[in-house]
Amino acid sequence: MKPNIGRAILGGLAGTIVLTMLMYLAAPMMGLPKMDIAAMLGSMLGGWTMGMAMHFVNGAILFPLLYALVLFSKLRGAPAVKGILWGVALWLVAGLMVMPMMGAGFFGTANGGMMAAAASLIGHVAYGALLGAIAGGPARRLEQAAAQIG
Repeated sequence: MKPNIGRAILGGLAGTIVLTMLMYLAAPMMGLPKMDIAAMLGSMLGGWTMGMAMHFVNGAILFPLLYALVLFSKLRGAPAVKGILWGVALWLVAGLMVMPMMGAGFFGTANGGMMAAAASLIGHVAYGALLGAIAGGPARRLEQAAAQIG
């Protein structure tokens, strides 16, 4: 069983918007240093705008497609739980590979210590929850109920 691709992309877009808002608005209110993924990605891609574009391509297209086409049927639990598991997996990959490659240290700890790592986890959980809930939400349950009836 796979979720609707359009809903997965919509969920990824919603999750990316929330994650981005948490990064740029909530992190500074928590006293964390500026968490600027667009600047980090942009340092490798030619500037902030390109970094933000890549952030949204990853979050709204690439990661939702991977989730919908490959992972959804393999993960256990309700759609939101599946999405959260995917969000935590993305956090682990970002924290162990991407952030160190961009000079932020493991889990971004060079830019804010454990609070930065925790904030990143919260953002990725929110991303995953939205992706999962929207991609495999109520419409999927209605389809399953209809299949059981008829």
